[in-house]
Amino acid sequence: MSPRSIMLASLALGASIALAGPASADKMKATLDSASEVPANTSAGKGTADIDFDPATKKLTWKLTYSGLTGPATMAHFHGPAEAGKNAGVAVPITPATSGSEGSATLTDAQAADLLAGKYYVNIHTEANKGGEIRGQVTK
Repeated sequence: MSPRSIMLASLALGASIALAGPASADKMKATLDSASEVPANTSAGKGTADIDFDPATKKLTWKLTYSGLTGPATMAHFHGPAEAGKNAGVAVPITPATSGSEGSATLTDAQAADLLAGKYYVNIHTEANKGGEIRGQVTK
């Protein structure tokens, strides 16, 4: 290969790497309502968790918004691992549990695998619904 060909190949490789950029975070979401609770309840509450997950760093970030609860949220969490319709323990606390709150956490390898497999849900608890008032499965 001539020096010119090597230089052009190097420039092309460098440009393709620069254009590719870093890996992006996975966009995920949970749509929360009382019908998704196990067992379901009659709350008119609704909510959304907008979620980003970076598989390279295992960093989970979220913004939680909701309205219409029977009273102030007492707690909010990511729970898992569990399929939709099943219950599981707390995996990641969401603090504060107020609407509009944002946060982040770094997951373990096992937690990351469960999240990506659709086995996490977001649950908001109130005094009237201690087991959870609104809930939504995390999906891509």
